[in-house]
Amino acid sequence: MIFFLKKIFTWWNRDTFGTNLKTLFSGKLKGEDSFGNKYYENKKGDRWIIYSDEIDASKIPADWYSWIHHTPNVLENNQSPNKFTWQKPHKPNLTGTKEAYYPNKDKDEPEKKYKSWLN
Repeated sequence: MIFFLKKIFTWWNRDTFGTNLKTLFSGKLKGEDSFGNKYYENKKGDRWIIYSDEIDASKIPADWYSWIHHTPNVLENNQSPNKFTWQKPHKPNLTGTKEAYYPNKDKDEPEKKYKSWLN
């Protein structure tokens, strides 16, 4: 019962009941990315995402980001995007997590760029 109520009234957990109805009746699956997110479009040109896990907009890879924002790209022409050997795989935004980057993370004391003239 609680799961059903969460599905109807909350949008931050996963997709809502309304999104599921819209997807069922008017959505056409356009593709799926490496994270398992599914991308849909209807006849009017509206586009939306069903996230595989928690909702986080930074989990959209660059090629699908341009598709969702109606920017012309290689996905429109049903071509696979060129991946180069030097390209790293997409990562979501890690700010606020333990994996977040900050300088001097492994050092005990932060390194100063200047030295005080008073001791």
